[in-house]
Amino acid sequence: MPGTNLTREEAQQRAKLLAVDSYEIELDLSGAQEGGTYRSVTTVRFDVTAEAGAENGAESFIDLVAPAVHEVTLNGDSLDPAEIFADSRIALRGLLQGRNILRVVADCAYTNTGEGLHRFVDPVDDQAYLYTQFEVPDARRVFASFEQPDLKATFQFTVKAPEGWTVVSNSPTPEPQDNVWVFEPTPRISSYITALIVGPYHSVHSVYEKDGQSVPLGIYCRPSLAEYLDSDAIFEVTRQGFEWFQEKFDYTYPFKKYDQLFVPEFNAGAMENAGAVTIRDQYVFRSKVTDAAYEVRAETILHELAHMWFGDLVTMEWWNDLWLNESFATYTSIACQAAHPESRWPHSWTTFANSMKTWAYRQDQLPSTHPIMAEINDLDDVLVNFDGITYAKGASVLKQLVAYVGEDEFFRGVQAYFKAHAFGNTRLSDLLGALEETSGRDLKSWSKAWLETAGINVLRPEIETDADDVVTSFAIRQEAPALPAGAKGEPTLRPHRIAVGLYELDEASGKLVRRERVELDVDGELTAVPQLAGQRRPAVILLNDDDLSYAKVRLDEQSLAFVTEHLGDFESSLPRALCWASAWDMTRDAELATRDYLSLVLSGIGKESDIGVVQSLHRQVKLAIDLYADPAAREALLARWTDATLAHLRAAAPGSDHQLAWARAFAATARTPEQLDLLDALLDGSQTIEGLAVDTELRWAFVQRLAAVGRFDEAEIAGEYERDRTAAGERHATTARAARPTAEAKAEAWASVVDSDKLPNAVQEAVIAGFVQTDQREVLAPYAERYFEVVKDIWESRSHEMAQQIAVGLYPTVQVSQETLDRTDAWLASAEPTAALRRLVSESRAGVERALRAQRADAAAE
Repeated sequence: MPGTNLTREEAQQRAKLLAVDSYEIELDLSGAQEGGTYRSVTTVRFDVTAEAGAENGAESFIDLVAPAVHEVTLNGDSLDPAEIFADSRIALRGLLQGRNILRVVADCAYTNTGEGLHRFVDPVDDQAYLYTQFEVPDARRVFASFEQPDLKATFQFTVKAPEGWTVVSNSPTPEPQDNVWVFEPTPRISSYITALIVGPYHSVHSVYEKDGQSVPLGIYCRPSLAEYLDSDAIFEVTRQGFEWFQEKFDYTYPFKKYDQLFVPEFNAGAMENAGAVTIRDQYVFRSKVTDAAYEVRAETILHELAHMWFGDLVTMEWWNDLWLNESFATYTSIACQAAHPESRWPHSWTTFANSMKTWAYRQDQLPSTHPIMAEINDLDDVLVNFDGITYAKGASVLKQLVAYVGEDEFFRGVQAYFKAHAFGNTRLSDLLGALEETSGRDLKSWSKAWLETAGINVLRPEIETDADDVVTSFAIRQEAPALPAGAKGEPTLRPHRIAVGLYELDEASGKLVRRERVELDVDGELTAVPQLAGQRRPAVILLNDDDLSYAKVRLDEQSLAFVTEHLGDFESSLPRALCWASAWDMTRDAELATRDYLSLVLSGIGKESDIGVVQSLHRQVKLAIDLYADPAAREALLARWTDATLAHLRAAAPGSDHQLAWARAFAATARTPEQLDLLDALLDGSQTIEGLAVDTELRWAFVQRLAAVGRFDEAEIAGEYERDRTAAGERHATTARAARPTAEAKAEAWASVVDSDKLPNAVQEAVIAGFVQTDQREVLAPYAERYFEVVKDIWESRSHEMAQQIAVGLYPTVQVSQETLDRTDAWLASAEPTAALRRLVSESRAGVERALRAQRADAAAE
């Protein structure tokens, strides 16, 4: 949409000129059940600052995305909207030095894209449910606002809603009068963390109490999900977070209540609205899930709670520090899971190493790699920067920073930071300055190496032994590989605080146990480790043990050979995860053939107790075979893998998480008539596997696979939908229909996404998920060219969330060929895409290029 961008320079100029005091926002949502538009009335009080040197007559603008503006009144003067409202901005001319009062009356629109005020109708009860999503720049879709994080203000909402509905916002919910809710003003916060959640929501309430503190807690969801809402478990994690964060931060929770609202069709995992966190309602589990799903949900809950301090209480000045906002929440949420004495997931750093860090490593090797502290010139830059560097690499580097300065020193610095900047805005230098005070470390060079440069290092051991296998010398070599083509910057060697673990096989238990740990600083190209000289060489030497730093790690030849035979035998889950991650990284880097990676997984996965690691391996094996295997060997590898999934399914303990995980892995690649017959029989109940509950979600996994191989068509899909006439059932049925391997099904799916803009965000996502099937390359081939014909127009005509779903989801990733690279290059050279779209397409291209290299390596290993 033209005019919706905002540059950093514009934001800086506006922040110098203005100091915003308060917003009063009146919304008439009484017609929400029918949809359309709603009346929005905004009154803003702000000052033109004398410090800016502004006199009467200064000019600025306020942001608003609205179908119609009816009235604009500035300091009592009525202005003509037709003259001053254009390109999503209202021009403000003739401002007075000192206090100004602006009133804007507009019609704003409900959305179905998950941006602004999203409206969803539940097919179970035909009731509408609303929620706001404002990050990054979408409060302006609901009320006129100075849409940048450093213009904080108080916000007072008055909302008219249908009778019997609930209205939740950042402030405690008042008693309505004639279906009108008048909320107290918030503390000074940024516009992007204000929120409204409106509808006939079901709720459960409790309280967090400790040492005289009492914080009301609420959990909300649609009534159709209420029977599945495990509120006790959610409250338990929330209380653990309150306890741990308040101790570590030494700052009382800064808002008057804490509500968590599970809302439909949410684009992200959750959003840290102050005191009113919205969470995707897929986290209300309708069917059996593994403990890994509960762990991920708990991390999400803790992540958003951490934001109440880091992000909401103290907020970045501009979006170039988005990484710090997200990385801090990620690091502290996982640290809480690992350290809280009553946590169910003390192994959470294992999950982090096996999932979050692999995301970071993947992102950091794309042509779009960037420093953690990215250069954010405008809103378009930040909208595509919610990536693996911003979240996962940043959190990894914070973990490294904690190791570098010391955990106690780190949190003492954080405590000083919160006290000094409460309800204000900061830059990275403010936090680093506080940490320098508490740790005595000079962090300027550390920051430059870690935060202001792009790319990843590789650490390799260099070992010499004598005839008796005694270590005569040991050193760690650090490499800085060249950045991907097109990436900005130069390779950088960095200071690493790491541990080196020495592991031996215990004959009595059969487990690989750590006999010694050495922690040290690695800096420069080669770092000697004299502590290991004179020791008998262990079976395995593991660099970056305990996963303190962020680097790709390689095993020496002897350790790799031993790990290949004994990877599943590590006593602890974290070193296993580090070795699994290293093997996966080598596969992606074409250093380990896909067939050898499959052999490694099959040899060790049966001993892997961590269900999150097991499920990660399932995903990685399927991806490797689908994209990285020699095409001539792919079918044989798929057959070998699918046979193994079925064998593990039958052997798993009845009713266990492993059994469920293997059932899903089997369903994802079932291919022979006998395997597909089994899926069909499990669906109709003519066959059973002891302990395996073929419940709603597992049924849909079977149906979607049977549809994708042509066994199920519309009649079977519609029949399954009749069993599950819910919003989730609708999405699953949509995926199954798009997954059918016919030209007609693909044409219908493509048209619904590309030729029309009517689908809600969640349904569009479901269509794309079904449309792209890795074993349907031939029927999908014609759409490679069609993608390049339409993607620019879609980017320019759809909202950001909807356009990004299409630009990434429909790129011809499964067409791994030089032709795909050439066609992409031609498009990039001629289409003149925006920087954001160019980035997304270039990232997708890099995936095809990597797959081609891996396929060649796999073929060479035959």
